[in-house]
Amino acid sequence: MKHYSVAEIEITDPSWVQAYVQNVTQLVESRGGRYLARTSTIERLEGQREVPKVFLIIEWPSQEAAKEFYESDEYRPYLQSRLAGARTELVLVAGEDVAKIARISD
Repeated sequence: MKHYSVAEIEITDPSWVQAYVQNVTQLVESRGGRYLARTSTIERLEGQREVPKVFLIIEWPSQEAAKEFYESDEYRPYLQSRLAGARTELVLVAGEDVAKIARISD
């Protein structure tokens, strides 16, 4: 089943961003991930909380692929630089409909 990394990012120190984007994009893609969105063009339709500065969605072929990437030695230094230079909310979401009504492709 596909899984999705969904992140809301507020960059507090931009010094890490260029190297992160250049190198992590390739790491994600080499592990089967596909960027669906990495944007600051965000429009709130509902809710009260602050809109994130950057919103990210990555599609993974499986939960295992997502976790293997996140825990990999290759990603670790980039993860540490992001954690030091940004406030991030990151979740991994299963590509499923718990109501079993919508057709969600694998």
